[in-house]
Amino acid sequence: MSASRETASHIADSLKSEMLSGDLAPGQRLGEAALAERFSVSRGPIRDALSRLVEIGIAVSVPNVGTRVREFTQSEARELYELRETLEAEAAGLAARRSNQVEKDALVSLTYVSEDRFGPGGQGTDNDFHLELARMSGNGLLLRLLSEQLYPQLMLLRIHSRNATGRLGKALNEHHGICDAVVSGDPELASILMRRHVQNSWKSFCDRMDYAGAAPKTKQGQLT
Repeated sequence: MSASRETASHIADSLKSEMLSGDLAPGQRLGEAALAERFSVSRGPIRDALSRLVEIGIAVSVPNVGTRVREFTQSEARELYELRETLEAEAAGLAARRSNQVEKDALVSLTYVSEDRFGPGGQGTDNDFHLELARMSGNGLLLRLLSEQLYPQLMLLRIHSRNATGRLGKALNEHHGICDAVVSGDPELASILMRRHVQNSWKSFCDRMDYAGAAPKTKQGQLT
C-alpha cells in the first residue's frame, strides 16, 4: 500500500470511529479544508478517505455542498432493517448447519460474557454476538456484507436513539434462544428466531423514533 493510500485509510478509520461513537453527529459537514488542516495532509488523502466512508454508506456526498455524515430517512432505516433481517436469518441458519463444536462453545461463552459487558460501566455491543454468527456461517461474502456495510450503517442509525432504554434485557434473552438453536443444530429455528429478533429490534426503534405504522408485519411461518 502506498503512503498516500495508507494515510487515507488511517483518516477514514479515524473519522469512522468518531461517526459511530457520535462525536461526529448525523448531518455534520466533513469539510475537506478543515480536515486537511486537522490531519496535516493535502486534500488528496482527505478526498480518498471521504470516498471510502461514502462507499460503506455512513457518509453522503452532496453536489455543490460537500460530504456530510449520513442521516437516515424513515424509508432508508426500514430498508436497512429489512436487509438485516434477511442476511442475519441466513447467517444464523448457516451457523447452525455448518459450525463445529468449538465454534458453538465459543458462541455460548460470548452470549454469557456479553451480559456482563452490558452491565453498569460496561462497553458491550450486541454486534459482537451477531458478528460471531456471521463468522460461523462459513460464508465469506455474507460476512463482508454484514461487517463492512450493514453493521457500520446500523451503528450510525442507532446514534439517533442512543439514550433509549428498555430493549436491552429482551434482546439478550433473544440471543440465548438463538444461541440454543445454533448449538442444537436446528437451522430452521435459528433462522426464525433471528428474524423475530430483528423484527423486535425494528419495532423498538420505530417506537423510539415515533415511526407510526412502520414496523414490519410478521411473515407467514414465523413465531408470534
